[in-house]
Amino acid sequence: MSAPLVHRVGRNGLLVELEDAEAAEALHAEILRRRVDGTLPPVREVVPGARTILLDGLSEPQRLAAELPSWDVPPLRRDEGSALEIRVRYDGPDLDEVAGLWGVDTAEVARIHAGTVFRVAFCGFAPGFAYLTGLDPEYHVPRRADPRTSVPAGAVALAGPYTGVYPRSSPGGWQLIGTAPGTVLWDSARKPAALLAPGTRVRFVPEESR
Repeated sequence: MSAPLVHRVGRNGLLVELEDAEAAEALHAEILRRRVDGTLPPVREVVPGARTILLDGLSEPQRLAAELPSWDVPPLRRDEGSALEIRVRYDGPDLDEVAGLWGVDTAEVARIHAGTVFRVAFCGFAPGFAYLTGLDPEYHVPRRADPRTSVPAGAVALAGPYTGVYPRSSPGGWQLIGTAPGTVLWDSARKPAALLAPGTRVRFVPEESR
């Protein structure tokens, strides 16, 4: 794994650039671990992206910028701790297409998706939308060639290495494989408002198996 590139952002921030998404997730997990252990310098915000991590509110950013490239970051593990469960009904309009791309039947798509423990890599696009990783690369699928002008809230979708749940109705180009009924991903009256935060482990549970 290549050493991360660390860029100064303003007086108190750092932007860490990683070689790929897996490295970004692993470093984010290590940052959270060091924060809990009290070995990370005080930082106000840690914001992961697809291949970057922003740290803001550092009192001595130059010190961490010098140390961070030499960290020994262990590989990301997805099988540790409990996972938040989201009920899903595998009834999406693109289920047949995804089954064709995977070379399986639709029941197998549900079994593979529900049998994967995902991890929130980062959030964005819309309040409450989380990009979850964990599917084997052989199950990564392209975005739809013709994006929809409206995707219903609660739609469970796939695109590239990610799966996600639409928190509200919006345009979208991901492949829709199911519905997560009753899952409120964003509630401004709730603390925290977002149900899924970076680092959260998630497992999808088919409705019929509960």
